[in-house]
Amino acid sequence: MSRLAKRQKNIIGLSLGIAAGIGAAVTWRQRRRARLTSPLQSADGERVALITGASSGIGAAYARALARAGYVLILVARREARLQALAEELTQVYHVPVEVLVADLADPAGISNVEARIVQIGALAFLVNNAGFGVPGSFVQNEIASHEAMIRVYVNAAVRLTRAALPVMLAQRHGAIVNVASFVAFFPVTGSVTYSATKAYLRSFTEGLHQELDGTGVRVQALCPGFTRTEFQKTGKIDEQGIPNFLWMPAESVVAQSLRDLDNGRVISVPGLGYRLLALLAGLIPRDLLYSVGQWTRRYRATFASPSSARSS
Repeated sequence: MSRLAKRQKNIIGLSLGIAAGIGAAVTWRQRRRARLTSPLQSADGERVALITGASSGIGAAYARALARAGYVLILVARREARLQALAEELTQVYHVPVEVLVADLADPAGISNVEARIVQIGALAFLVNNAGFGVPGSFVQNEIASHEAMIRVYVNAAVRLTRAALPVMLAQRHGAIVNVASFVAFFPVTGSVTYSATKAYLRSFTEGLHQELDGTGVRVQALCPGFTRTEFQKTGKIDEQGIPNFLWMPAESVVAQSLRDLDNGRVISVPGLGYRLLALLAGLIPRDLLYSVGQWTRRYRATFASPSSARSS
């Protein structure tokens, strides 16, 4: 290699090193500023958090984490006994007031009830739109009522509750809203067509809202977890066979990552390094390849759904 070529190589290496250093410094400064202004850190006085789908799984994990942080809680779900049990636990362990609000967000009346309660709250600081359910089978195998109910829970409820919460948050220049989406917001999945579509909507809705709320003191986040150990699969009768253990995360870890990302000002939170790498690749994967993977997944699921497989489970 000539002296000139070596010199050029050294200059390129030095330039890349300087650029990487500047990038790291800018990122550190942005994250430090985000933490200083985080709604999890900067509030004074009583803070109220409302969590939908709070009776188990990710919702219950949020309830425990926010109770630990000193939030007054309003827990929303359909199962009153489960909510009451969780409320008693949180009150005893963390000594925070906890209110139980029973509502079915697949029912427009249920959405209206929660909406009205949000409007009544004078100090709402945190909203978690987590309520949801799943149904097994292809799009055509399920009745239209199931698809419509899913859209009401994931889309209508999240939009209406967010709209109800924002005026107070904007007035106090403080607050946070987490919309619990899913990793399938990046990859449409065969066998979960409507579910995938609603989660993609939540991701897009949150990103657009983030841009509108910039500088207001209110943060929004779309949480996009992968496979999470909850009751979601059991209550939805969704087959877990064939999914390796290493792909699963506990709900507590998912929520901890969500809150860290909220502190750092991240709009899209994808817990788990492997899932984050796949999310980065989502826009680079050719669509034909994605469709081929979907077709393979459908055949793979059909194998596990066979009579022989059902008997062995």
